[in-house]
Amino acid sequence: MEYDVVVAGSGPVGLMLACELRLAGVRVLVAERLTEPAGHDRAGVLHTRTVECLDIRGLLERFKDGMDTVTGLPFAGMFSRGLDHGLLDTAHPYSLLVPQSRTEELLGAHAAGLGVPVLRGHTVTGLRQDAEGVTVTLETPEGGRDVRAAYLVGCDGGRSTVRRLAGIGFPGFAPSVSALIGYVTLDEKDVPRRWQRTPDGVVVLAFPPEGGTGRVVVMEYGRPHPSPGEPVTLEELRAAVRRVHGRELAFSEPVAWMSRFSDATRQAERYRSGRVFLAGDAAHVHFPIGGQGLNTGVHDAMNLGWKLAAQINGWAPPGLLDTYHEERHSTGQRVLLYTRAQLALMNPDEHHVSALREVFEELLALQDTNRHLTAALNGLDVRYDPAGGRGAGHPLEGLFAPDLEVEVGGAKVRTAELLHAGRGFLLDLTGDGGPASVAGPWKDRIDVVTAVRREEAPARALLIRPDGHVAWAAGTAPGHGLREALTRWFGQENGR
Repeated sequence: MEYDVVVAGSGPVGLMLACELRLAGVRVLVAERLTEPAGHDRAGVLHTRTVECLDIRGLLERFKDGMDTVTGLPFAGMFSRGLDHGLLDTAHPYSLLVPQSRTEELLGAHAAGLGVPVLRGHTVTGLRQDAEGVTVTLETPEGGRDVRAAYLVGCDGGRSTVRRLAGIGFPGFAPSVSALIGYVTLDEKDVPRRWQRTPDGVVVLAFPPEGGTGRVVVMEYGRPHPSPGEPVTLEELRAAVRRVHGRELAFSEPVAWMSRFSDATRQAERYRSGRVFLAGDAAHVHFPIGGQGLNTGVHDAMNLGWKLAAQINGWAPPGLLDTYHEERHSTGQRVLLYTRAQLALMNPDEHHVSALREVFEELLALQDTNRHLTAALNGLDVRYDPAGGRGAGHPLEGLFAPDLEVEVGGAKVRTAELLHAGRGFLLDLTGDGGPASVAGPWKDRIDVVTAVRREEAPARALLIRPDGHVAWAAGTAPGHGLREALTRWFGQENGR
């Protein structure tokens, strides 16, 4: 094999996955069809769970540098009763405002530091699977080229070539809402920065008070794009604003970027086909409300990366790769549900939907409801089944691990820091070393940490997967079920 894994696409999802694989010693190649970074900021927010993922890899501070945080976000454009991050049980009760271009820049630098080759101008045009691997055909600036790898992952967007070549179905809902976005120049001054729901749609204006370059988004319900593949013209954007906003705005050159999108909502029937996997928009597309698309894709990458690495490094237990689809497909379904619900609540229907919005604003005032929705949109409601259908034992099992401060050898350390190397670990807080002793035969693939917790701990011992999720937790019987959990997630003990 020339490579262990070929990743198609160098967006945030593809880069994150490549970094996860390389961190585990996997030979990975990223093939990107674009010759230069797009530089477009389709997304601009990293939600709480993504912030936690960056933290457990030691990347958070470089992402936070110079960026703003927010502790409240609107739900379906409801600003009067927004989502409250302060209700979340996390060490990071905020979302981080990072433009997508900056996210790609930082992940690209991280990938380069790990030695990941990113080949631009390389487009996947074919694939052939067999029992030993995948032959990936690439169109390059020098002509066609075949690359041999053990696995191929399509992170190549909603129109994924990899998904099509793998024969994976992409069912869902056809578009009924058209939307335009433009980063354009506005000659007028004192245009308010506002989100406005009108009888004809929704318009979002974000321009500086003195005029100049800003952003405009226009959404029209029941008006699908007549030519979805056509570039947006300045006149088309002007006309859409005129229809929805009810007034003419003098947009002019220069135009930084304009694009069209819709509420087409689709999900891959399966995230795996043999040696081919899908992640990010290649696996799920939806209306980009709430900023969930990029974030969900990053979580896909975190889930798949360590499992593929385990398979390649020879210690993956049977069925580990299948858990990627099992865990992430259901999560993707919930993301699609919540984006569709928000879009429905933004419908300009004055008779029914406006009344429904008033009811939702009342519900958002209730802490339990607000907490539930805030957790869902930030990815904190995700709980995997750690026991393969037998149900969780300890309440923490399947959840993202809490960031505890413990003492290891007299030094204070956060559990998030123990995951920087991308390895799972067993945290033993019992004081008698029992769980650590049980985990000893797995030290070639997990770290075993004996520590002291000065404050009351939520569990006496924790087995944490490389993606930060709890595979096992101990209550009153600190050794019960640990060996089974180690075997299920980290394979047979060394020597067997």
